[in-house]
Amino acid sequence: MNVNPAIFREYDIRGIVDKDLTPGVVEALGKGLGTYFRRRDAREVAVGRDVRLSSPAYFEALARGLESTGCGVVDLGVVPTPLLYFAIFNNKKEAGVMITGSHNPPEYNGFKVMLGEEAVYGPMIREIGDLVRNGDFIEDRPGRRTKLDVVPAYEARLLGGLKFERKLKVVVDAGNGTGGVVAVPIFEKLGAEVIPLFCDMDGRFPNHHPDPTLPEAMQHLIAKVAETGADAGIAYDGDADRIGVVDDKGKILWGDQLMILFARDILARRPGATVIAEVKSSKLLFDEVARLGGKPIMWKTGHSLIKKKIKEEGAALAGEMSGHIFFADRYFGFDDAIYASGRVLEILSRSGRKLSEHLADLPVTFSTPEIRVYASEEVKFKIVNEVRRTLAARYPVVDIDGVRAEMGGGWALVRASNTQAVLVMRFEAESPERLEAIEKEVKAEVEAAIKKLDGGDA
Repeated sequence: MNVNPAIFREYDIRGIVDKDLTPGVVEALGKGLGTYFRRRDAREVAVGRDVRLSSPAYFEALARGLESTGCGVVDLGVVPTPLLYFAIFNNKKEAGVMITGSHNPPEYNGFKVMLGEEAVYGPMIREIGDLVRNGDFIEDRPGRRTKLDVVPAYEARLLGGLKFERKLKVVVDAGNGTGGVVAVPIFEKLGAEVIPLFCDMDGRFPNHHPDPTLPEAMQHLIAKVAETGADAGIAYDGDADRIGVVDDKGKILWGDQLMILFARDILARRPGATVIAEVKSSKLLFDEVARLGGKPIMWKTGHSLIKKKIKEEGAALAGEMSGHIFFADRYFGFDDAIYASGRVLEILSRSGRKLSEHLADLPVTFSTPEIRVYASEEVKFKIVNEVRRTLAARYPVVDIDGVRAEMGGGWALVRASNTQAVLVMRFEAESPERLEAIEKEVKAEVEAAIKKLDGGDA
């Protein structure tokens, strides 16, 4: 079948609606996934979907394809992505597919895949792509379709596993995605006063882009926290596997800062615990985990890759700058922004301090948010390789995922996104002047690499 090979990415399947992902392609994908599952002795597939306008039709097409291979489809309905994971771990489903465009614009959609409790990624995704393109499908008596409402069990788990010790006022901005309708009732039952913001589901995402890593997408939440005098503001992306947090002063706490908050809490109870953070994270996080007696590990970006690493290392906690936070401490080890926000509020309720005071004792550094620069799918990895070559000649580098250069008084990261046609850069330094110098130097190298590749050397 004629399928754009670029949709089969490192840790999920993602493309543009009606261009890369037609109903025919999605049905063939269902056949490929069903074949992949059957050949690994899995027949029952839980399927959830987000609120995007394309998701209902994609569910029907995917389900037809899965059923044609003899797989049974367990329809979870419209749910946050973490509830698909929960259904697999809690309800012991053999496989799972989440139909979601996650944090991407409305014209995108995609598929996150699980085989048992393991994420399907990398070579496994490429194998599924080969099955789809070659039409190498199992054909069997159609599997049966059933429904499962996983929300009550999920709610019961969080209500039984979290405890707020004082009354909190919190704003929850779901960005019109799937997180608010699940999170708000849970936090209210835990005793919080919740001010919902854009918690009605709307797959057009009319109020702001559903990605809490973008400062512009957090402005409504910042304003509402100030207006209401809330203790904190919580934001979710479209499918609620990414968390964003605003403190009582309206400051955004990025993923690596939240990780410090969580690591302090966990290491106080579990001395020596392993904490994994991806390459974009602040040096402060790795230093703080080590100072507290924990074992810090720097690892690759990507929810599937992080999940695998957690199991390999027996880690208690892992996280990404993007707001994917993985708790194996008191939880299952998958990324769940609703649960993570519950842990933020639990810590806050126990401490008696304001959220803005929790990280005030850290050394002051100066950093950029993620900086994204367009680079086509065809050349983005080649650009990173060129930058790696030039920086490695002058500085110590970590190259597990892109290139992270330690540049004296600071560091720089350049990597290719696995979900978008962009390069991602981030910089941190001990002073504004050093930050500016590092950023200027590395951006010049990136621009030179782009110019070289655009000149025909790609």
